[in-house]
Amino acid sequence: MNISITGKQFELTEPIKGYIENAFDALGKYNLDIISGRCVVSADEKQGKKGFNAEFALNLAHKDTIVIRQKDKDLYAAIDLAVERASKVLRREHDKATTVKGKADDKEYRLKIGEEKVEGVEEIVPMELELYKPLEIEEALEHLKNSELQFYIFNDIDARMRVIYKRTDGKYGLY
Repeated sequence: MNISITGKQFELTEPIKGYIENAFDALGKYNLDIISGRCVVSADEKQGKKGFNAEFALNLAHKDTIVIRQKDKDLYAAIDLAVERASKVLRREHDKATTVKGKADDKEYRLKIGEEKVEGVEEIVPMELELYKPLEIEEALEHLKNSELQFYIFNDIDARMRVIYKRTDGKYGLY
């Protein structure tokens, strides 16, 4: 993960940089393929009160960028609160990827579906359909001709489910 730490209107010291780098390392435990992380720390003084802003931006692969801003009187407290909020967001993303809903796209899960038997019937084995992209009728006919299947189910260009099948007279039928 590429890490960028900058300070605005504020002098970054080595202990602060080390603390922020450790915070980024703690966010790596979710195994979400974080491409880069950016932290901008700035000093803020309004009406004589001094405060600090900590902004964390995390770029995840195949996801939107997560941006978290936190203000506090203490710099370390602002960093801790921002990391806690980022951790919560990353945990949610991790849970989405590891729940049953997320595993439905997993190949091992698909194989388990194909191995499942229907009680009382030996000839039927449930299988998942391959309806990933719409096909032209000619493409589906070519697929059926090149295989030893009796019929082929596909979605046509109009997103309607169609069945093309071999007839006993050697021709092909289409539903």
